Amino acid sequence: MGIERFEVQRQIEAPAAEIFELLTDPQGHVRIDSTGMLQSAEGKKVRQVGDRFVVHMDREALNDLPMGKYDVEVIITGYRPDAQIEWMISGTVQPPIEHLWGYTLTPNDGGTLVGSYYDWSRILPQYRGLVNFPIIPEAGLRATLGILARNVEKH
Repeated sequence: MGIERFEVQRQIEAPAAEIFELLTDPQGHVRIDSTGMLQSAEGKKVRQVGDRFVVHMDREALNDLPMGKYDVEVIITGYRPDAQIEWMISGTVQPPIEHLWGYTLTPNDGGTLVGSYYDWSRILPQYRGLVNFPIIPEAGLRATLGILARNVEKH
């Protein structure tokens, strides 16, 4: 099957708590999205595994599938304050595909080493071959980390 997960990292000159605060805010995900798919979000700041919020999407930004505009529900699957947040989405495709997205935060002397990962190893068998995974390339995660840095670093 080959690689079904990748992670990119970037040193960001900001405290882990500040970065985590942005990552737990539904609007924060929209602010740092490098794909152009995330249009807006609704919901409360997430505080634990199982929390959910809605993101209004526009798949035309990727131009890979004729899905247009649609909504997904983000479901938090991993949560460790100031250290890790992970989620899957539930949307027009049911049951959920079960690909995972997440961030890890490792404080260090210069700020925080932030990891961004995408894992499609758990996708359900009926979706294999129907959609080309990964949906977002590694470069997309790297670009999002750049936008994250721009939002939290003080210059």
